[in-house]
Amino acid sequence: MKNRLVGETPLLILAVSMMAGIVVGDSIVVGAPLLPVFAGMVLVSLLLWKYEILQSVAIVLCFFVLGWMLTSRQKEQLNIVWPEGDVAYEAVVLSNPVEKPKTMAVDILVTANGHKLKCYLYKDDRSRALKIGDGLKVQSRVSPVSNLHIGNFDYGRYLEVHGFSGTTFVPGWKWQKARVSLSGISRIDRARIFFLKLRSRLLARIRDYSSSSDYSDAYSVIAAMTLGDKTALSKDIKDIYSVTGASHVLALSGLHLGIIYSLLSLFVFRHRWQMFSQVLLVLSIWAFVFLVGMSTSVVRSAVMLTVYALLSLGRRDKMSVNTLFFTAIVMLIASPMSLFDVGFQMSYMAVLAILLFMPIMDDIVPGKYLMDHSLIRWGWGMVCISIAAQIGVAPLIAYYFGRLSVYFLLTNFIIVPAATLILYLSLVVLAMPSLAYILLYIVSSLNKVLEWVAAIPGASIDGLHPTKIQTTMIYVVIVAVYLIIVRLRRPLHVA
Repeated sequence: MKNRLVGETPLLILAVSMMAGIVVGDSIVVGAPLLPVFAGMVLVSLLLWKYEILQSVAIVLCFFVLGWMLTSRQKEQLNIVWPEGDVAYEAVVLSNPVEKPKTMAVDILVTANGHKLKCYLYKDDRSRALKIGDGLKVQSRVSPVSNLHIGNFDYGRYLEVHGFSGTTFVPGWKWQKARVSLSGISRIDRARIFFLKLRSRLLARIRDYSSSSDYSDAYSVIAAMTLGDKTALSKDIKDIYSVTGASHVLALSGLHLGIIYSLLSLFVFRHRWQMFSQVLLVLSIWAFVFLVGMSTSVVRSAVMLTVYALLSLGRRDKMSVNTLFFTAIVMLIASPMSLFDVGFQMSYMAVLAILLFMPIMDDIVPGKYLMDHSLIRWGWGMVCISIAAQIGVAPLIAYYFGRLSVYFLLTNFIIVPAATLILYLSLVVLAMPSLAYILLYIVSSLNKVLEWVAAIPGASIDGLHPTKIQTTMIYVVIVAVYLIIVRLRRPLHVA
């Protein structure tokens, strides 16, 4: 595949082709008839082995059809025809109850078929006391997720992207706790429930030491930053982190897994039994992924770290555009609707921008000077990564959230070292809960610093709501500027 059509990054083209197929499949669901088409395209690509360009075109079309086929299949699986009236079923609770104005919202998994529902229970002491892993016997009417809107927010699309196949409201007299069998759901779902229950117990350890109102916000940040539970975050805390450009630390991503991977690397054999060590690291990372709920950004990071670990055994290039888009292809094969997830889009655009723009920024300051000044090297690296990531995600942030942080660079110099310290201390606290007050004090201090940054005049630019076309054109301009810079750099490197 190394020819003029695909160039030096073949997986980029294949991933883009697959994404195009997913977009088409989201609008045109055809299902089974695409399977023979895909098989035929694979056969044609194999028969064209003597014609490189034609074979490359055929392979690109294979990935287009694959994306279309997988998306149609996933939408068919989620598009369940529920009975018109009440239906009796057993389910297991997947999330802690979240209090709404009139109900308690929980995610439940139907044990008979493995379908996930967004369930709204009548608010009372029983529904407030539910915990992850509790079994339920329910009788209610289930509504499909299509055409659900809350103002301008497409709630149905959100539920569909996150794997929900229905919503239901359950009055207090139509449900009860019960022992239910999990034999009807997959092993992955059973493992996920086990780890979610473990996460709840770990969070309870910290919560016991944060009962004071002074530390409630600190607990919510720790829960989000370390174990991926954002249910306790207040609107004020979300706004402070959003205005300062620190929201990314509240969503587990490559930053968090990178810190954990580096920490775990200190406790494994570096030279002897290297393969065993890397396997142990990868298994530990994936156990953490299950523990924190398998969000899109953390799964992407785990796939990349897995590839990184495998490539390190062969002394191969560990981080490249091809590696990034290999992980995208893997994730989209597993769940094509992830393409429409905000976390997926922002995660990949941030890493892609870092991979593309970091080499350009590295040339600004002489490498020898940076090697001789470690503190300046760290500071310059922080500046480059922050700016590059912001280039990648700023259009998406403006499109989805209507806001851009002005002081994101200042914030990153505060939040990244703080997040590293918090993650390390969290591991200590899980082993020694009596030290939780130290962790709570540090996070509380961090919140106050960010609150001060958010209060600086002009901390954010609000009211930005570009359309899809405008957002796309911004990225076109960014790509054009990048290509121009690369073209201008070539004569300098040749000279």
